[in-house]
Amino acid sequence: MKTADFDFDLPEDRIALRPAEPRDSARLLVVQDGNLSDHTIRDLPGFLRPGDALVFNDTRVIPARLSGVRERIGPDGETLTVAVEATLHHRDAPDQWSAFMKPGKRLKAGDRIVFQTLTATVTDKSEDGLVTLRFDVAGPALDEAIRSVGVMPLPPYIAAKRPEDDRDLSDYQTVFAEHDGSVAAPTAGLHFTPALLEAVRASGVSTQAVTLHVGAGTFLPVKADDTSDHRMHSEWGEVSADTAAALNAVRARGGRIVCVGTTSLRLLESAATPDGVIHPFHGDTAIFITPGYRFRAADVLITNFHLPKSTLFMLVSAFAGLETMKTAYAHAIADGYRFYSYGDGSLLFRA
Repeated sequence: MKTADFDFDLPEDRIALRPAEPRDSARLLVVQDGNLSDHTIRDLPGFLRPGDALVFNDTRVIPARLSGVRERIGPDGETLTVAVEATLHHRDAPDQWSAFMKPGKRLKAGDRIVFQTLTATVTDKSEDGLVTLRFDVAGPALDEAIRSVGVMPLPPYIAAKRPEDDRDLSDYQTVFAEHDGSVAAPTAGLHFTPALLEAVRASGVSTQAVTLHVGAGTFLPVKADDTSDHRMHSEWGEVSADTAAALNAVRARGGRIVCVGTTSLRLLESAATPDGVIHPFHGDTAIFITPGYRFRAADVLITNFHLPKSTLFMLVSAFAGLETMKTAYAHAIADGYRFYSYGDGSLLFRA
């Protein structure tokens, strides 16, 4: 399909710079059988059925944006420095991350990067813009060093309008957060509170956790004119054997799998076979879902409102129908819904 098919006009004032307070007071647009209805996140339990399973992503966002200087020895032996910024993307080894760098075009293998007290060497540079950084420390020591020098990696559409602050340390983390590794929040999970989770469970809905460490590639625009030419960056995920078995049992009893966010959906679809059976999964996925995709695992999706021409708008269009989602987004824009990471949510039933 043409990338332009997924374009729409979004007024700047629809981009949320802070989350709703409290979190579950955010609005919820329900899209079912082509019909739209306006609600709040607190109404979610009323749309679920006893025997359904709610699947959330328990990844934790790390302070993945690092500011530093590139050091290079000049022709006369002097040290030449240039200010750089790294947004970590994927943990490749105990001492190694791939990252998006600004500026990155002139970086080359062998360059030394100093991020305050943390130092790295550029070991590789790929055609898709990723730079491989090998740090001088590894494992837990590297994790601690990143925590000490990094800042919360706010999405570019928020960071361009205001700096990060102490509120973001909690605002940009879900109540499910348990395993360090994401450089972007699984934003549908930001709407949940302990009280909402209690109400969901009280309605007879079980909850299951999967882990997908969201990479910085989630914010990259689709530059290809045709969706078939777009390359997704891989992200690491895990579905445990116990979770897979529990979800298969839910489906066998007639229950629905309700994914909290596109991250949990993408991971479950990566773990499922064409017959709909979910298997344990441990590794990278680069699944790219566009209209025409046949869903294997997910029945219902809770998700935020996404960017024009983004892979995530393509995914929700595959899930609920392109024309339906264009209508839903036009309604959301006209009715003042808040968009993107800190914005409102939608509840989509599979077409």
